[in-house]
Amino acid sequence: MDTRRIVLHLRTREKLKRAAKRCRDADTRVRYLIVIHCSEGWSGRKIAKALHCSISTVSRTLDRWEVFGEAGLIDRREDNGQAKADVVFVETVRWILAGPPRDFFHRRPTWTKALLIETAGQYTGVTVSKTTMGRVLKKIGARRGRAKPLARCPWSQTRKSRRMAMIHALIDTLPAEEACVWEDEADIDLNPRIGADWTLPGTQRTVMTPGKSVKRYFAVAMDARSERLVWVKAKKKNSLLFIDLLKKLLKTYADRKVIHVVLDNYGIHTSRQTQTWLAEFGRKIRLHFLPPYDPDDNRIERKVWREVHANATINHCCEDIDELCGEVVGYLMRHNRRADQLDVRESRRAI
Repeated sequence: MDTRRIVLHLRTREKLKRAAKRCRDADTRVRYLIVIHCSEGWSGRKIAKALHCSISTVSRTLDRWEVFGEAGLIDRREDNGQAKADVVFVETVRWILAGPPRDFFHRRPTWTKALLIETAGQYTGVTVSKTTMGRVLKKIGARRGRAKPLARCPWSQTRKSRRMAMIHALIDTLPAEEACVWEDEADIDLNPRIGADWTLPGTQRTVMTPGKSVKRYFAVAMDARSERLVWVKAKKKNSLLFIDLLKKLLKTYADRKVIHVVLDNYGIHTSRQTQTWLAEFGRKIRLHFLPPYDPDDNRIERKVWREVHANATINHCCEDIDELCGEVVGYLMRHNRRADQLDVRESRRAI
C-alpha cells in the first residue's frame, strides 16, 4: 500500500497513546497504534511489520479512522448481540467439569472440548465453537492435569479424623527430649518415569530406556520439626530395609528418650521380623500408623518423594542404577542443607 498521511493534533495523539496503554484488548490496541504510527510518517509495510499484522489490517484501520474517527477503532463485535458464552454458560461448564463424563452418561472417561460443547449444549441450549470453549476453559482456570490414583480407605471418616488429630497433637506438643519423624519407602527405577517438560513448537523430547529395568529402594525419615532427612538404601524392599532405617534413627537421635515414627501400614512395618527386632532393640521407638490407603496425610509424600521424582527420576538419562541413586542422594543432601539454613534463620529471628 502507498504511504498514507494522517495529521493529528498533539493533544489528540497523546489522547490516543493514553487510550492504547489502558486498552486491555490486544486487537483494539493494535488499531490505536496503527493510527499513531501513521501520523508519525510510518509506511504501511513498516507498521504491519512492527505490529505483526497484515497490510490489509493497516489499510482497513486507516479507512475506519478517516470515516468514523476514534469510534472506528473500537471493537465492532459488541454489535453482534448477546454473547453465547454468558455467565450461565460459563458456570454450567464449571459445574460439568466438577465430575467425570460418566456422571453425564458418556462412555468416554475423559473430557474433550467437543464433549464439553455437547454436554453444555444439552443443559443450556447453546452451542459454541471449540475456540469459544477454549476461552471459557481459560476463563474458569481449567487445565489438563493428570489424575491421581487412590484406594478407598476402609476406615470411617470419624475414625480417620480421630487418628490424624492424635498424630498432629503429638507433633504439636512434642517435648524437647523426644523426636518425631515421618517415614516412607520409595522405589527408584532405572526405567525412567515419563513426565511433562517445556519444549519448542513441533519438537518432542526423547528419553532412552534401558530395556531391562533395575530397582533400588530407599527408606526415608523426615524430622517433623526441622524436616531434616535420614535415609537408607537397599536392593530389596523388605523388613531389613525398615530395620536398617530404625537403627540409623537410634544413632541419629541417640540423645532422645523417645523416637516417634509416623508411617503407613505397609507389611514390612508390622512383620514378625520387625516386631522381634523392636522388642529386643527398639524400646525407644514408638510406631504411629496412619489410616490405610491415605498417602496424602503423610507429609513425606509431598515434601520429599514428589520432589525427588521431579528433580532426579523423571525423564532421567542415567545409564546405570548407581548413577541414578547418586542423583537421588544428591537431592536428599540438598534438601538437608536447605533445612539447616532455614533452621539457622529461624533461630536468629528467635534471638
